[in-house]
Amino acid sequence: MKVYQTNEIKNIALLGSSGSGKTTLAEAMLFESGVIKRRGSVAAKNTVSDYFPVEQEYGYSVFSTVFHVEWNGKKLNIIDCPGSDDFVGGAVTAMNVTDTAIILLNGQYGVEVGTQNNFRYTDKLGKPVIFLVNQLDNEKCDYDNILEQLREAYGSKVVPIQYPLATGPDFNALIDVLLMKKYSWKPEGGAPIIEDIPAEEMDKAMEWHKALVEAAAENDEGLMEKFFEQDSLTEDEMREGIRKGLAARGMFPVFCVCAGKDMGVRRLMEFLGNVVPFVSEMPQVHNANGDVVAPDSNGPVSLYFFKTSVEPHIGEVQYFKVMSGTVHEGDDLTNADRGSKERMAQLFVCAGANRIKVDGLCAGDIGCTVKLKDVRTGNTLNGKGAENRFNFIKYPNSKYSRAIRPLNEADTEKMMVILNRMREEDPTWVIEQSKELKQTIVHGQGEFHLRTLKWRLENNEKLQVKYEEPKIPYRETITKAARADYRHKKQSGGAGQFGEVHLIVEPYYEGMPAPESYKFNGQEYKITPKSTEEVPLEWGGKLVFVNSVVGGAIDARFMPAILKGIMSRMEQGPLTGSYARDVRVIVYDGKMHPVDSNEISFMLAGRNAFSEAFKNAGPKILEPIYDVEVFVPSDKMGDVMSDLQGRRALIMGMSSESGYEKLMAKVPLKEMSSYSTSLSSLTGGRASFIMNFANYELVPSDIQEKLIKEFEAKEAKDE
Repeated sequence: MKVYQTNEIKNIALLGSSGSGKTTLAEAMLFESGVIKRRGSVAAKNTVSDYFPVEQEYGYSVFSTVFHVEWNGKKLNIIDCPGSDDFVGGAVTAMNVTDTAIILLNGQYGVEVGTQNNFRYTDKLGKPVIFLVNQLDNEKCDYDNILEQLREAYGSKVVPIQYPLATGPDFNALIDVLLMKKYSWKPEGGAPIIEDIPAEEMDKAMEWHKALVEAAAENDEGLMEKFFEQDSLTEDEMREGIRKGLAARGMFPVFCVCAGKDMGVRRLMEFLGNVVPFVSEMPQVHNANGDVVAPDSNGPVSLYFFKTSVEPHIGEVQYFKVMSGTVHEGDDLTNADRGSKERMAQLFVCAGANRIKVDGLCAGDIGCTVKLKDVRTGNTLNGKGAENRFNFIKYPNSKYSRAIRPLNEADTEKMMVILNRMREEDPTWVIEQSKELKQTIVHGQGEFHLRTLKWRLENNEKLQVKYEEPKIPYRETITKAARADYRHKKQSGGAGQFGEVHLIVEPYYEGMPAPESYKFNGQEYKITPKSTEEVPLEWGGKLVFVNSVVGGAIDARFMPAILKGIMSRMEQGPLTGSYARDVRVIVYDGKMHPVDSNEISFMLAGRNAFSEAFKNAGPKILEPIYDVEVFVPSDKMGDVMSDLQGRRALIMGMSSESGYEKLMAKVPLKEMSSYSTSLSSLTGGRASFIMNFANYELVPSDIQEKLIKEFEAKEAKDE
């Protein structure tokens, strides 16, 4: 296979909701370009994409599939992305390493929540978008209605390039208003019959053609002047205008296909080859330092590794994009993230599970390799003269979490190795070994996402695991000031132990004034701070430690021990054993013994005095609150809102966004445990949401009582 130059390469992401037909379209594109001799089908489980056992088990794309086609002297690298929101990681990765997005729409459903989500990502990344209406042979397909939905959602930039003469089971012809020709197909699809537009369609075709010419001219001043002078543009001028409009997101062309019957696919590929921007025409990428890295095939070599897959009999296959330079077989490169040296022993271009060996790949191209020693997803390999690192892919936050444990505890270490390896394949799986909760937590994008993980562990790795509800990371704090003292005294032959600590605790907030005096049971305590230490807590909030001991009652060298004792109790709050936060402790008095006082004595005295004071200071449990944004079809708004209110949510606002409603709320994490499943069930899978940690807030008193009782019962059982 020839080595394609940067100005001959185009990188394209296939996006769309589940069931929009991306895998079937990929199959038709591979067939049309001669990469495969026969089209497979999802039902027959023999497609180039979706070749992993878990995908064939569920009939869903779980991973993105990288493939390429050669078309009219151009190389199209295409990444077929999973449609389910649970596997959004693959789509986000693909959008970051490709230059144009094709968003498929299911002819039966039109604009879905997946369409909205994908479009939102392309908007964030500034990527060109082509809308592709698929399954025109579905009896419920209404093309004009879909166009209306698209225009309502994305405005006048939506410009159709084709329209079908009829939709439903009889679909076999469309009008192309860029070429002004009628395309029709025999039942087997494939090569079209190209004819002049019938007289009865000419008025409509001319009207749509004129709208297209106008949209193409809008993106170039020279073309706009010519359009005003001549009221038309040549085919080449229109292509140039559309290319510029695509690159600037000033235009979103709409195409039609029936991928299942291979109708319209060849024409789509002609458009991709002729009109879609090349790598060299897209905005340039910046490295982690903010420097521009041009896709220059003569520059120093930099490869960005964006995907890892573990395949039977091969092991890790690692996919990369050539950000700069030209990489050849046998090149020695340095890993910018890990410092290790790597040799590129073999280079391939991909067509799903099939790989074709190549001698080299130029800037902008996408390829894969095997048997690297120490490369992880997200790493950069550099040749001489390059010092790049790339970190431009930002994944969405997790939305669904479960504690995971092997049925056989002896397999814990094995499980962790496998989980961390699987995370290389899908960075939206986040593995956390929580010291606080004493659980291994797997965070993902939804219930189906985690179910897939479990299926792979049990079927591919033969490791039986169990999911459990993750514990909630509560926090404990106090609501008023309290005082306590504690004497630790122990005598056992020889030297004894002695330490006495008197302290005051109170709630802490940023900017609070230095302590002066306190009154407890009619007695006043004057405070003269000698030193103040602020300890930022790794779990959030602060502990402020004030030394106000006068007259040498406690030697300064014992203060760190007292602080250590207090910190040990902060790590295990007295109400539920959760971390405590936002407390100011003032040590104002105490006693020591010239022989028996030592650090352990004052550590224990400090810990016990703090514990007693904390319990008398109006202790309260805090719970994590999340900002939740739900994107929901307007007809389901009422159901979603009442469900949220049943989850103790505080509705913060509502707004409309591209035909969908956006609902903003603050919701306790405890209530979000199975929200993704409930939301999907409430809306028939048509809604989506994102959540971000907001803050900690007091739990209602009835819930606090319940939590304390549960903790006390557990403590009694463990004793």
